[in-house]
Amino acid sequence: SILEKLMLMLDAEESYTESQWQEELLQIILLLYPKYIYLFKEVPVRDTYSNKDRRIDYLLVDSSGNTDIIEIKKPFNKCIVTEITYRDNYIPLKELSGTVMQIEKYIFYLNKWGKKGEEKLTAHYKNELAENFKIKITNPSGLIIMGRTVGLSEEQIQDFEVIKRKYKNVIDIITYDDLISRLKFTIKQWEKTYNKAQQSNP
Repeated sequence: SILEKLMLMLDAEESYTESQWQEELLQIILLLYPKYIYLFKEVPVRDTYSNKDRRIDYLLVDSSGNTDIIEIKKPFNKCIVTEITYRDNYIPLKELSGTVMQIEKYIFYLNKWGKKGEEKLTAHYKNELAENFKIKITNPSGLIIMGRTVGLSEEQIQDFEVIKRKYKNVIDIITYDDLISRLKFTIKQWEKTYNKAQQSNP
């Protein structure tokens, strides 16, 4: 199963590249977030300030055409919060704060691109979209998957929750351990629904 494969990969996390993690996790994301019906890779976006073309690793599109950004990093243990405190707080490590900054920039580029961007992206992916389907840029949000909470102290996890809540309006930060919990819960719900259906239709 997908869950078993993910757990096996986490047991040997160093032996997989970032692109292998991305390929595996994208399937899980589409399962856990069924509202998304399209997923595009290496998406061109215009940086209107620098007058340059940038590329977003992955763009998610829901059934209404709204876009969100996902960033998937490797599941390193030590990429979320510091091991020692600064003024009694565990603060985000550069891997986490850098990824947050990256997504915030991409969101900024998309919002600034606006209507023109919607037209460009719709035209760019015309052959992959349903007829008359239009891509929309309406306050995109971000999703970051990175790191592990295994091995963190209660205090570190608590401070990490504070960091997550700080960005919650724009970016959802999920660790690989969060992802496993969500996947287990979703599978249990499916099993319950399936068993109920079997009982009502013997």
